Amino acid sequence: MKILVVGFGVMGQVTGKALLENGHDLQVFDSWPGSQDAARELGASVCATPAQGAKECDACILFLPGPAQITACVIGEGGVLEMARPGFIIVDMCTSEPGNTVRMAGVAAEKKVDYLDAPVLGRPASVGRWCLPVGGCETALERIRPVLSLLAQDIRHIGPSGSGHKIKLLNQMMFGAINAMTAEMMAVADNVGVSPALLYETITASQAGTVSNLFKELGARVRDDVYDDPTFSVDNLAKDVRLGLAMAQESGAAPILGRTVDFLNEAARAQGQGRLDTACMWKVVKRFWE
Repeated sequence: MKILVVGFGVMGQVTGKALLENGHDLQVFDSWPGSQDAARELGASVCATPAQGAKECDACILFLPGPAQITACVIGEGGVLEMARPGFIIVDMCTSEPGNTVRMAGVAAEKKVDYLDAPVLGRPASVGRWCLPVGGCETALERIRPVLSLLAQDIRHIGPSGSGHKIKLLNQMMFGAINAMTAEMMAVADNVGVSPALLYETITASQAGTVSNLFKELGARVRDDVYDDPTFSVDNLAKDVRLGLAMAQESGAAPILGRTVDFLNEAARAQGQGRLDTACMWKVVKRFWE
């Protein structure tokens, strides 16, 4: 197939590499010159607009920051739907607001274009082993499944449009809680005279039930004091948790822990840590006591 990838950051690049290695033609749209250079280095073509790429492709995969960018890419000027032909498939692999997903799918359907939300559960390095919870038309999913199978080992149809994004937001709320508790634990350890590095190494060696893959990743960064070149940034986590809280609130489920996580995320951003890896947030907690 000819595939358009819109958004060629970390996730877009690992996806593009997998598609090219398996014989698919790849078009890329990204406004950042560095991402354009990365696309050319991999052997992909760079298009001037999402519409131009859609005209030449059979499907597109979106990796965009959130609902506003998705809306502009899909239905805005120069957007995918300007040139997408009937039968075209849009696969939204972003973390987004389910209501916006339903709206995008509705507009796409008017043009006989399928819109699937298939957000990624997994880290960039685990491409090929991701889990994709998919919302939207199951028939469209089966048509694009051979492509998605290059990226994920578990692809499951969850329900109607927006269902995949609901799963992802719930997952991100849990991510935020684990991240916040790890930050607080590391900060308390430092306050009581226990090295955060020693704490991390001891707990991970124990194989206790508290040792998650996320804790291992966060703790290793704390031990090494490395927060640049983030696996997942504070800004991204703050955005995802906010979307999850809004979804919960709209359903009548007033968040409890989620509000505390949101407060900590926003405190980190206020301290200028937004672009750093979320592991940096133990230092944010420390500052509350200074």
